[in-house]
Amino acid sequence: MTNTDPKLLAASRALSAFTQDDLTHRVASLEDDFRGATADTVRHLLADCSVSHELLAGARVVKDIAGQINVVIHAIGILLCLPHVLDADEQILSLSLGAGNTGRAFDLETNRRIAEFKFIHWRGGAETIRQNALFKDLYQMVEFDTSKHRSMYVLGTHYPMKFLNSKRALSSIMSRNRPLWDDFVSRYGDSMTTVADYYALKKSAFTLVDVRPYIPALASSSSNEVYDRYDADTL
Repeated sequence: MTNTDPKLLAASRALSAFTQDDLTHRVASLEDDFRGATADTVRHLLADCSVSHELLAGARVVKDIAGQINVVIHAIGILLCLPHVLDADEQILSLSLGAGNTGRAFDLETNRRIAEFKFIHWRGGAETIRQNALFKDLYQMVEFDTSKHRSMYVLGTHYPMKFLNSKRALSSIMSRNRPLWDDFVSRYGDSMTTVADYYALKKSAFTLVDVRPYIPALASSSSNEVYDRYDADTL
């Protein structure tokens, strides 16, 4: 039996009781309950609604844990994909499962491939920040000097492919990443202007793979969350 942090357990139960499984409805109800209240009646309402300093402290406990959830999902997602993406005799040389600069160039390196995992739920609208993050990882992987196969693992290929075939300007994609832009210009000058230009030249250099069949827990999302190790910095 696993040991559960009693503070986290108590906080989760208190928050669940407070939200009553529908936070939007609960907040609206509180707004109605407190309308017309005075300093004296507010104190009684707080008690009746179970709003307390302990509840706020519990919310802070859950927030601190939730702040690490994208890293957890990124790490677990990669690990669960491994049995499906590796060849029978392929050997892992390194993994980068955590957030930030781990000292490793890619999420996965084996004796046969280098790979990046982007657990992003695309919304289908204007997603410039997500597009920028995808292009950055893809560009760095494609331009890396290696004879190994390059794989980009994503949650669905429709929107990534739509982006890669788009006319979005490369200068826009890399406008906030000067080192990346300088590297691109040093290699290609002004020979390409759109992401479609770059993809047309490099599409044979990598494979875009849909991993939703391997990790069904991330196959769909009702909240359009971003599950990526760069989430805290760029997404």
